[in-house]
Amino acid sequence: MTLRAMVLATSAILAWPQMALAQDSTTDEAEPQGSVIIVTAQRQSQSLQEVPIAVSAFDATALESQQIENAADLQLTLPNVSFSKGNFTGSSFTIRGIGDLCVGVTCDAATAIHINGSPLFGTRLFETEYFDLERIEVLRGPQGTLFGRNATSGVVNLVTAKPDLGSFGAAGEFEYGNYNSIKAEGMVNVPIGDSIGVRVAGFFLNRDGYTTNLFDNSDVDDRDMYAVRGSLRFEPGADTTLDFMAYYFREDDTRLRNQKQACQRDPLGVLGCLNNRRDFDITNANSTVGATLSSQEFFAIQGIPSVLGLGSLYGPDAFAGFDKPDDVRTVNTAYTPFYFADEVQLQARLEQRIGAMTLTATGLYQDTEVDSRQDYFLGIQDRTGFATALNVLSGFAANGLPTGLPAPAPAFVPGSSAYFTPIVEALIPNGPGGLLCTSDNDDGNRGAFEGNVLCGETPLSFDRSSEQRESWSGEILLSSDFDGAFNFLLGGIYAKSKTTDNSYYVNSFALDYASAILGSFGTLAGGAPPSYFATSMYRNNSLEANLESFGVFGEIYVDLTERLTFTGGLRYNDDKKDVTARTTLISFLNPYANDGEPFDSPITPLTGPSGLFDADPGTPGEQLTQFREVGFDEITGRAVLDYEVTPDNSIYASYARGYKSGGINPPLSPVFDVAESFGSETIDAFEIGSKNTFANGALQLNATAFYYKYSGLQLSRIVARTSVNDTIDADIWGVELESVIRPDPDWLVNLTFSYLNAEVAGDQFFSNPRDPGGGDPDAVIIKDISNGANCAVTGPAPGAADAFVAGVNAALGLRGPEEFPNDGNLASSGAFSICDVLAGAVPAGSGLAVLSPGVEVNIKGNKLPQAPEMKVSMGVQYTATFDNGMTLVPRVDVALTGEQYGNIFNGRVNRIEPFVQANAIVQLNSADERWFVRGFVQNIFDSSSVTGLYLTDASSGNFTNIYTLDPRRYGVALGFSF
Repeated sequence: MTLRAMVLATSAILAWPQMALAQDSTTDEAEPQGSVIIVTAQRQSQSLQEVPIAVSAFDATALESQQIENAADLQLTLPNVSFSKGNFTGSSFTIRGIGDLCVGVTCDAATAIHINGSPLFGTRLFETEYFDLERIEVLRGPQGTLFGRNATSGVVNLVTAKPDLGSFGAAGEFEYGNYNSIKAEGMVNVPIGDSIGVRVAGFFLNRDGYTTNLFDNSDVDDRDMYAVRGSLRFEPGADTTLDFMAYYFREDDTRLRNQKQACQRDPLGVLGCLNNRRDFDITNANSTVGATLSSQEFFAIQGIPSVLGLGSLYGPDAFAGFDKPDDVRTVNTAYTPFYFADEVQLQARLEQRIGAMTLTATGLYQDTEVDSRQDYFLGIQDRTGFATALNVLSGFAANGLPTGLPAPAPAFVPGSSAYFTPIVEALIPNGPGGLLCTSDNDDGNRGAFEGNVLCGETPLSFDRSSEQRESWSGEILLSSDFDGAFNFLLGGIYAKSKTTDNSYYVNSFALDYASAILGSFGTLAGGAPPSYFATSMYRNNSLEANLESFGVFGEIYVDLTERLTFTGGLRYNDDKKDVTARTTLISFLNPYANDGEPFDSPITPLTGPSGLFDADPGTPGEQLTQFREVGFDEITGRAVLDYEVTPDNSIYASYARGYKSGGINPPLSPVFDVAESFGSETIDAFEIGSKNTFANGALQLNATAFYYKYSGLQLSRIVARTSVNDTIDADIWGVELESVIRPDPDWLVNLTFSYLNAEVAGDQFFSNPRDPGGGDPDAVIIKDISNGANCAVTGPAPGAADAFVAGVNAALGLRGPEEFPNDGNLASSGAFSICDVLAGAVPAGSGLAVLSPGVEVNIKGNKLPQAPEMKVSMGVQYTATFDNGMTLVPRVDVALTGEQYGNIFNGRVNRIEPFVQANAIVQLNSADERWFVRGFVQNIFDSSSVTGLYLTDASSGNFTNIYTLDPRRYGVALGFSF
């Protein structure tokens, strides 16, 4: 949709409010005339309309009526806010173009997620369902004083319902919907005497999968989750309140972490996917590291009989005959996905009033775990091309390696069968035509050659993302409520977070096979015990990562006149991070006889002059792990002038400085020239706004305009199968409008509109992984068959790079460059080769260059990812009251999210199309509001709305993972309360 078309659509919506076209959500908000929403955006209770911050809030009624059940729903109702799942069991909550573009264990979230004011680390709250909440507050813009280090984009604060000390109460709800969805929620509130109250609430959700798997006609991507929360409030006196909260969440199902994959298939296999479209097709398997390392051509270069190669890089690839389903909700995979997550939260809060001041102390403990596995390619590989190699391997295992010598010399190398028998026993235990076995990854580094396998009729490829984390935080606040013109707030916070075993694995039959063949021939030639190269699976493993952070802050509030108020705040932030990590893939020799931890290999030293393995080549000496530590500190704050035009109308202007600490890039395998760490983000934000209530509450209209100067925006890219992070600068500006209209007490209309322009500022040069040639028609894009990476060769004149590559490749037994298809949006040619060999062959002064990972291009002016240019939403609700007191409340919400990009390089292939989501609900309430019956439908048009993209790396074939909203859901619910 063009900008002009969107503007016209927006104008039509605003001019025709009777039409239920777009849904709002920011409940600046949906309350009856004259009611007041209280928020804690400034860490103390205030009316939403009085707070000089762009903040939206939803109470329990608004969450229910607008069908906001999780983070994906929440984004639809907020201006300049978007949400998407991510590639590694994470998510990105993007506000005003600022989201989680940084990927890694030491990355901080750009949007601070809080529970009752306490920060959460690595929380799984974005996966669960909302239940028994008092409200949700969403603060837009950097909150550099009160919320601190990881609030550069804003804050989402979930406020749980607290026990009522005055009366017993209970509520329950049962819902049944399509996909055999069963959902139950409940709450019980029990007062104990006059000073203690206990509240217990929870939810349970079980439904069939949204996605059909054609492989076995099963349903995957189901949900099976529950959560329970217990709260206790103790008020020993009028000035003291103690709150305790315990929460547990658990999910165990077949959720797909990556909903679908897209690819414009590359027939050459050099890139895997082309650079013009996102088709429902599958990558060329010859582009993947498993295929290159097990290819006939690579084996021949290594002096290994080419007949053992699983295929030729110039022949049909393993996916050549596979037809990827064209429907987002249909896959064909031999590997059933697995998803597990759980989280524990324990919170205690003391609020003590001391005259005109209030002392608040809060502590939070958090324990989270997540483990997700699924088919890496979401496709079925053809094993036909493996037949010759597997038959030859079986012959070697039975007889040994042929000598090729005439009698009476032995026909086979004595004892050589011992180097191949373990491969057959592990990978093809039932012979060449039987099951194919692949290393499992549920037991650390132990894989196929330690007896830890998964077997199937087809070659399996799957990945796993897992993490365990413990976190603690404590905060103390002292705020005043003097009668005079001056008030203040002082605070301090200390937090620690420890991550253990953050791992990302990629497993495939081809990787196991290559690691074994290369290891067996290497040890046979060297006279070492029969061994494979470990680890036979790719594993990026942060064994331990630690964050220690503290901040001290304060704000003053000065009434300069009866109508003009000044707010000024400062904060000092201090963050220390360290990580112990390593990345392995075919890195060191491990005997087949060792069925324990591969790093206990008796072939020693693993590190050292042997060159077998060094996890930290950047440090003198050799290590089995890399240890890095960094520290960051920053002063942030804000200044606000707030002018009350009338008691119902105000304007404000503010400046705020936000900060997000930098981090440490993981070690790479093989080593590429990337920075070991990345710097902090800082943001200078300027904002003006107006909050207004007209016609005795019949109309609320809030408007905001902002400009951000962003320095050091952290941006992730894939290098050698590993996410590394760089920094760029950006300029961001936009406007937001929120309104709530009540023409009479029975009607409620919510309207929001936002426009956003978020661009890269200044000259910023990066290599585009979709086009390593950088658009240069004289460059050659190289697929490095030794590691699956890409590089590019450039020359001083047309044809020079092609001729050079052709000459070097001839000596390697490889073909020269070939042209990509005309519709691939790739000007360069492509070839298989070895980048290091090419670099070593460049004549001095020739003008030729080998660039890894490719030719850099200037991304100045490109749009930031996941930053929709425009959002419009509208909701219309009517309450019909019958003579018997019962009410019928229908509501329709529609939200339009405009064009955005899923990648910083923009272009057609990275464009995310505008989408519309529409929901409807009708609820019948009893006269005494003790029970209700509800019918609902979400995503009325059954849109396959894409919210985000993730481009995989060159060694995976450059396919794109896409993330979508749920399909159409509908059902009925019954509920009660008393």
